[in-house]
Amino acid sequence: QVQLVESGGGLVQAGGSLRLSCVASVSTVNLRAMAWYRLAPGKRRELVARLASGGSTTYADSVKGRFTISRDNGKATVHLQMNSLGPDDTARYYCYIDKTYRDYWGQGTQVTVSS
Repeated sequence: QVQLVESGGGLVQAGGSLRLSCVASVSTVNLRAMAWYRLAPGKRRELVARLASGGSTTYADSVKGRFTISRDNGKATVHLQMNSLGPDDTARYYCYIDKTYRDYWGQGTQVTVSS
């Protein structure tokens, strides 16, 4: 059974930073992409950042220049460095992986940004 374990969420003041991490219990073989999504109350789920196996990245416009997605070499571990956080970043953040064209999700970690 594939497990994705997120960590690093919490409460931070506006302007602060957090680093989310996700460890997936899979090998890196056929690991096509790792990503972070977020879901805020009353809003649709949003792709925050995606890192493909080839190294290409995709970011939501709202986080470009503030968030950075990265992956540990040779490991199914992905991080999301979040800087200059604002109240609009408050959401539950979910780790996602695409392994062999199958989707897997973590349970999420809450990020709350106070103004």
